[in-house]
Amino acid sequence: MAVRDPLRLGGSVIAATLAAGLSWALAAPRGAVLLTALIAAAGTWFAIRNNNHTPLAAEPPPPPPGPDEATLALVEAIDDPILLVERQVIVRANAAARALFGAHVEGEDVRLAIRHPAAVGHLAGRQHEPVELVGIGERDRRWELTARDIGQGRRLVRLRDRTASHATEKMRVDFVANASHELRTPLATLLGFIETLEDANGPKDGPIRARFLKIMFGEAKRMQQLIDDLMSLSRIEADKYNLPQTAVELAPLVEEVSMALRAGLPDGEDRILVRTDADVPAVTGDRVQLSQLLHNIIGNALKYGRAGTPVRITLSKARGGMARISVADEGEGIAPEHLPRLTERFYRVDPGRSRSVGGTGLGLAIVKHIVERHRGRLDIDSVVGRGTTVRVLLPPAREPVIKP
Repeated sequence: MAVRDPLRLGGSVIAATLAAGLSWALAAPRGAVLLTALIAAAGTWFAIRNNNHTPLAAEPPPPPPGPDEATLALVEAIDDPILLVERQVIVRANAAARALFGAHVEGEDVRLAIRHPAAVGHLAGRQHEPVELVGIGERDRRWELTARDIGQGRRLVRLRDRTASHATEKMRVDFVANASHELRTPLATLLGFIETLEDANGPKDGPIRARFLKIMFGEAKRMQQLIDDLMSLSRIEADKYNLPQTAVELAPLVEEVSMALRAGLPDGEDRILVRTDADVPAVTGDRVQLSQLLHNIIGNALKYGRAGTPVRITLSKARGGMARISVADEGEGIAPEHLPRLTERFYRVDPGRSRSVGGTGLGLAIVKHIVERHRGRLDIDSVVGRGTTVRVLLPPAREPVIKP
């Protein structure tokens, strides 16, 4: 039969030996010596037995295995800053995180690396909704921080750059506010004059009433123009990714727009001068939108150029075979700090003057979106005291225009 417990068997043998040794020691002269040896052996055995049956102190569990190479490679490839955190210590940071926080970030306490009051609860695991942080890295950058448990005591901290989306949202809010203001102003004027004319004690003589009605008509036209521009801008933005397919000759279109604008000038005044080079290519475009583009930039030159000074329109062929439209005035010019913002909706260098000449603040925003839809380029140069030049570059048509 197999022996299950050697220590138990050894105890039985020693017990039997001790019993026999005790009997013999009492009878033999040297039995006392043997008895002493047996007692010592028994003591050693009991010490061994007790030691083997005493539970050992529990050893700490082995550390959790680290992330595999595939996971680390995936984290490294993500464009957003990613931090792998274990017990509040950053054990891994991808390239985007190292660029944001510095190459030394690994090994730091995550609460010291991201020193932001809004992030404290999130990093401690008490908050699970994303939080917005401002000022990490560049001062105006906005980040959305999320932290998720991924098991084995680790958390994945991710920061997403929300600067652009925040700017877009701000532009939308500003646009709605500006549009509301632009509509409210002429509407208030209309309501005021209507109440005056309806008042029994209001003006009765014809000239005053006629002047009031003229002002009312002007404010109503201003509202109509603003609404038309808002709708036009909305349509152009909706067609942004729908490329035009029709070949358009620019020279006849420029002449058509110029004639329409000449009709609005004082009698005998012809300030629009057109020069067309012989090799100007046709462009692939939306004829209606290109007509609107020309009306806006030529109309602006007429409005803001000095009285009696010419507006020069030049059609030419630019590098790469592109068609170039150049419109130059001799007005007061625009200071350099205003140039980058001229195509923003409702941005005006001189709000009072813009409204006095019938501007809605949307003209150049419309021009910009038309140029973008046609995959062209818009440049505005200006010198204070000398005037402004607007240049539009448009790609040539893929197919030549067949003239009748």
